[in-house]
Amino acid sequence: MSFGTENDPNRLRHLIEPARVVLWDFDGPVCRLFARHSAERVSSDLVSWLESRGLHGLLTETERESLDPHVVLRAVDRRHPGSDLVAELEERLTQEELRAASSALPTAYADPLIRTWTAVGSRLAVTTNNSPRVVRTYLAGRGLTDCFAPHIYGRTRELHHLKPHPHCLNRALNAMGVAPGDALMIGDTPSDREAAEGAGVPFLGYARNERKAKLLKAAGADVVLDSLEPLLRLLRLRRPG
Repeated sequence: MSFGTENDPNRLRHLIEPARVVLWDFDGPVCRLFARHSAERVSSDLVSWLESRGLHGLLTETERESLDPHVVLRAVDRRHPGSDLVAELEERLTQEELRAASSALPTAYADPLIRTWTAVGSRLAVTTNNSPRVVRTYLAGRGLTDCFAPHIYGRTRELHHLKPHPHCLNRALNAMGVAPGDALMIGDTPSDREAAEGAGVPFLGYARNERKAKLLKAAGADVVLDSLEPLLRLLRLRRPG
């Protein structure tokens, strides 16, 4: 399968060469967090937990049927921002993500790409809607913590700051002292693309299937890869510095 950018190394090179800092979304570009631990089931469990508390009417039918636990979390936060209910729901999601991290599937070429990008002198950060505890757990298990630490910016209790809000990207840029134009974000969803645009950061799309590629293209992503291998190939030609 090809989405038309892998065979244009010059276009890819011009996108990655200015990047002194690379901001990675986590679930997708780094790994498939819910590869063996269904996100749909997690979402359903969160809805069931709310209903067991007598809060069935808190969600719309569309929200109750969502396959994305973040949709459920966001919906509750919109109606009860900063509440104990939201804090408990967020912690339940974090625990589910931690369970999923133990069986997450690494994205093909992600581990060597992360290590190579670090070796040639770029700095890396994670900017994600997942819990930072989950990211740290996964990276430690893969021996990748040193490539990112301490720059892991994930979900906080301020849920209105989840992507597509650029908050986590702006936190990374400020902490690393880099201008938006000197960074690059790798993401796999339209909300990643929108967050990058909001932060003024160039964007590189990664899509593991045609459906995701079409969504990214429709969201305005100019460059979308179906494999990280072309990036690794280009970086291996670069001298450390």
